Amino acid sequence: MKLQRKNRLRAVAFGAIAVSGALVLTACGSDDNNGGGSGGSGSSKAASNVKCDGKGQLLASGSSAQKNAMDLWVKNFSAACKDIQINYKATGSGAGIQEFLAGKTAFAGSDSPLKPEEVAKSKDVVKGGQGINLPMVGGPIAIGYNVPGVDNLVLDADTLAKIFDGKIEKWNDSAIAKLNKDAKLPDLKIQAFHRSDESGTTDNFTKYLKAAADKSWPYAPAKAWAPKGGQAADGSAGVSSQVKQTQGAISYFELSYATASSIKTVKLNTGASAPVEASSDNASKAIAEAKITGQGKDLALKLNYTTKAEGAYPLTLVTYEIVGDKGNKAETLPATKSFLTYVASEEGQSVLKGLGYAPLPAEIAKKVRENVASLS
Repeated sequence: MKLQRKNRLRAVAFGAIAVSGALVLTACGSDDNNGGGSGGSGSSKAASNVKCDGKGQLLASGSSAQKNAMDLWVKNFSAACKDIQINYKATGSGAGIQEFLAGKTAFAGSDSPLKPEEVAKSKDVVKGGQGINLPMVGGPIAIGYNVPGVDNLVLDADTLAKIFDGKIEKWNDSAIAKLNKDAKLPDLKIQAFHRSDESGTTDNFTKYLKAAADKSWPYAPAKAWAPKGGQAADGSAGVSSQVKQTQGAISYFELSYATASSIKTVKLNTGASAPVEASSDNASKAIAEAKITGQGKDLALKLNYTTKAEGAYPLTLVTYEIVGDKGNKAETLPATKSFLTYVASEEGQSVLKGLGYAPLPAEIAKKVRENVASLS
């Protein structure tokens, strides 16, 4: 009963979850590989009150959703802990998980929790334990667009599904015009870009489309893009760059990439009294309806993609650090715990405020730190 009650806790505490993820260390025994997209005004300063345990190079890979956050965390942590060099590569959630399951890394960043079969496979890598999901950061998946003369665009889930499935091909289509009566929509071909790599962002985006527009989205949610057609680019930096430079383009990526490149973003018609824009605060209102589905030390969440709550932006993701609860390599475990403790600390979370992420609430940050301290 206690566990059931815990799992039914509405994640009000998660209302500020922001997506961290992909750091992976050479121990245990989201998504963009070109490093683009950094920006915003996060606070860069050497971490203070951090316990610098361990030394040497720590390899990292995974989701690109938290890349901008990770870049800042690594910079601040490394300034304080000069004996630890963190090499982070935003290879995408799918690649990060595969490296973790192959025993190449200590933990992976993913915008989706481990699947049951992945948990089972992790037991072969993390001897005596298994992979667990630790939420570290959360925020909105923005729908960025480049349509000349249109500065305020509203879409709903059904229209988005048809756009990304190639069923709506022009920006002046009647379905779009119905949602934007005051806009001067051009007779311009829609250029819909999706991720070419396996991505937790794609997984969350397609979960939203399947939940909120089931009749118009016949595909099962997945990290790999399922529909035929459209155009592809690698990583969040890749698709956001294409939107920035291509007239008629539209794609999905984390809000920090839109902010960094000054890309206009869609407001979602959710059925609430007014369309909802992509923002950290509005994503928090949607995340507040999430439920904890993980057991024990696993803190996996189930999001409500169909919320109609006022001001709630449902196209939201949570990124996890996927790490072994036991069986981590002794030579890298101290540095792993030191870094993740800083990331989940009040200081580590507070530096994200200018990057489009929302810091973890104190209650959840405390739970994450407790779980990190118990890693062995």
